[in-house]
Amino acid sequence: MLKLIERLGPIEESAASDTLTLPFELRIRGRLKAESDSGQALGLFLDRGPVLRDGEGLKAEGGEIVRIRAAVEPVVTARVSTGLPLARLAYHLGNRHVQLALGEDERGGWVRFPPDHVLEELAELLGAELEHHNAMFDPEPGAYNQVGGGHGHSHGHSQGHSHGHGHSHSHDHGHDHPHEHEHHHAH
Repeated sequence: MLKLIERLGPIEESAASDTLTLPFELRIRGRLKAESDSGQALGLFLDRGPVLRDGEGLKAEGGEIVRIRAAVEPVVTARVSTGLPLARLAYHLGNRHVQLALGEDERGGWVRFPPDHVLEELAELLGAELEHHNAMFDPEPGAYNQVGGGHGHSHGHSQGHSHGHGHSHSHDHGHDHPHEHEHHHAH
């Protein structure tokens, strides 16, 4: 089994010796046993972190490189006028804390998500036309580049360079009170 242990970010097709096609639900996992597109047994041993993106490279212990491909899978694409209607649609769907892909093409703006009747009804209430079809689902990475909810720091740095992460915070407010707010840090 080829053990994939390092995220390389986006790579050219020619840089990889093999590819691994996965649906979204498996691209969110850091630990996974799978079979490459050529039939080779693979094991993913990665830090929990960002979703594996279409075109991302993974490096094996022995230096081999495998390129991730997003599988074509069932999705719903909700189309609505650009501008405020699209912003409103993205806001209300995003408020449900689900993964969304956003895009624009010659027909206007769209929001894409896995089939879900509650989200579909909400999108229709907001004036969207729904299209059920098969496509790659590559959602927005999120402002804090983390999967799921909650507050956390994911530092997957194994590219041979060091990172100093000084997180000193001065919170002298001149009075005492409990901290009931979160601190978000973009890295």
